[in-house]
Amino acid sequence: MGLYQIVVQLPLLLLAIIVHEYAHGWVAEKFGDDTARIMGRLTFNPLVHIDPIGTIFLPLLGLLFGGPIFGWARPVPVNPYRLNNPRRDIIYVSLAGPLANLLLAIICAFGLYFLRDFLLSAWGEAIHYLLSLLLVINVVLAVFNLLPVPPLDGWKILTGLLPPELNLDFLEPYGLFILLILVASGIVGRLISVVASFIISHLTVSGPRFL
Repeated sequence: MGLYQIVVQLPLLLLAIIVHEYAHGWVAEKFGDDTARIMGRLTFNPLVHIDPIGTIFLPLLGLLFGGPIFGWARPVPVNPYRLNNPRRDIIYVSLAGPLANLLLAIICAFGLYFLRDFLLSAWGEAIHYLLSLLLVINVVLAVFNLLPVPPLDGWKILTGLLPPELNLDFLEPYGLFILLILVASGIVGRLISVVASFIISHLTVSGPRFL
């Protein structure tokens, strides 16, 4: 693990995670739940979003073993009972995080497009590298969080779409354990690499080489 990976990749991952969590809280507030703002979590301050496992352990694991760099922050508190339509709105709130990451990735792709004529300068190359890396991190983060495994956003979206009588809440206490097993097995890494590469290839021709 090179020092540059800690100095460069982890701050970019933290930025992507903060944008992700802020989007959850912002959309929840738009649908009637201001819990995140009341608890001081609707902020871009990184200190209030750090989760020991999702923000530190998993990213370092990916750096150490050369896998995809992904993770999560402390979930922004959302009270579904304060949403205007709890069962419907929780789907939008859950989608907000991954969509915010994809939007940031698209912004990076536009930046790369407009910077293509400035690569001869040292600053141009540095900015190009950072934008490329930020694009990849955001796509990987979006794909990872859309996995239908608790406690990820994909699980909340799935349970929100399933019929009410099909209650899968009994799986949630074991979600983190299941997720860590899937990550350790390499299944998550391979799946994310395939899906993320497909998305990145449609944002920028050179994208897949950064995975």
